[in-house]
Formats: sequence, C-alpha cells, structure tokens
Amino acid sequence: MATDHSVGFEPADELAKDRESVRKQFWRKLKRLAVKLPFAEDLLAAYYCAFDRQTPRHVQAALLGAIAYFVLPFDFVPDMLPVLGFTDDAAVLATALRMVASHINADHREAARAAIARGLAKGETDA
Repeated sequence: MATDHSVGFEPADELAKDRESVRKQFWRKLKRLAVKLPFAEDLLAAYYCAFDRQTPRHVQAALLGAIAYFVLPFDFVPDMLPVLGFTDDAAVLATALRMVASHINADHREAARAAIARGLAKGETDA
C-alpha cells in the first residue's frame, strides 16, 4: 500500500532494490540521452556516490531511487517531449541531491567529469 508521499514512485522503489538492473539500465539510457541532459554531470556524480562502498546505506537508497526513476521507461512527463521531457527526472534528482549533498564528494564529481570527457566510453556499462 502506497503512502501519500510515495504515490507514483512504486516502480522506481522496486527497481532501486535491484542495484545491478539500475546499473545496466542507467548506462544504457545515459549514453542514449547524455547530449540532451543539462544535468548529466550531477546525475553521474549521484551514480558514483550511490555505488561507492563508503556511502552510507540510507544515502545509497535515496540516490538509487532517484536514478531508478531516471531509468524507468515511463514517468510523469514522457522523456521524448522537447524541453519538458526531463523536468520530472531533474526534479527527482535535485530533491535527492539536496537531501544527501554532503555525501557527494570531489571524487564522485571528478569521476563524473572524467566519464563525460571520455564520451561515456563503452567500458562504463561494466562500471
């Protein structure tokens, strides 16, 4: 049963429980859309933080939920809509980032910048 604050996020919550599915689907979708995403660096930093073993579990859970929402094939505002398509993804990510900002460190940000500089190289799917 969904609580008022989680209505509509149940699929993302379920997907977030399967870290490997999130990981694989994340890279697949990010590679396809990275040039369209103004928040790609923040999304990547969140990804690296979520999969960092030093990150506390509650922070990982919050970030994995936001990343899972990004990779879902459906969402409140379809990603194919020009301009508006990623506003809901950005809002979910921004909320998660605000909640856990102190845990996203310089190493996570540098890894994000390096991945972008590499052009999200093929090997990232195994990251």
